[in-house]
Amino acid sequence: MKVKIRKTSIKRRRQGFRARMRTKAGRKQINARRRRGSSRMTAWG
Repeated sequence: MKVKIRKTSIKRRRQGFRARMRTKAGRKQINARRRRGSSRMTAWG
């Protein structure tokens, strides 16, 4: 019997603002960039 691969584990967003805001560590990263005064929070906008 074949093992079904769940799509959520494959196509999970790893980069970008929304992906960062999803995790505690990501939010910390965004806030650090805000404190530094970066105009761009992530590479993609």
